[in-house]
Amino acid sequence: MSMQQKREAGLVTDSGGQSGFTLLEVLIALAILSLAIVVSIQGFASGLRLLKLSGEHQEAMLIADLKAREITSPTQAGRDSGTEGAFTWEREVKQVVTPDLDVDGRPLRWRQWEVDVRVSWGDHRQVMVATLRTVAGDGDNKATNPRP
Repeated sequence: MSMQQKREAGLVTDSGGQSGFTLLEVLIALAILSLAIVVSIQGFASGLRLLKLSGEHQEAMLIADLKAREITSPTQAGRDSGTEGAFTWEREVKQVVTPDLDVDGRPLRWRQWEVDVRVSWGDHRQVMVATLRTVAGDGDNKATNPRP
């Protein structure tokens, strides 16, 4: 098939010897590319913000767990608080009423305590850890040893 026959069949167009993209095609390609770049940058920025928040939350949970574990054998109810870096913590120890633990004739008295720790940071962000401790004794730092 000759070049003349291809032109007549519409297979080849006469571009005047120039090839390439038109200005409109280039502008549309650049607009699509810039939109894709902006969306990907926003995605990365969002991921970094979430990573920072996750790290802060993990550190707050570690502080709350540490402050809850510091109270191993509570003897009296109370509150205390403090700061650890950018975090503010508050701990409350209170006795839980447990009539089932008081058994007549038992030489050993048991007490159950609730330890609540709240850690806050930033703009209204906070975590809370609550745990129970069961302590043998009468609550005066002298645990009574059970006799067999």
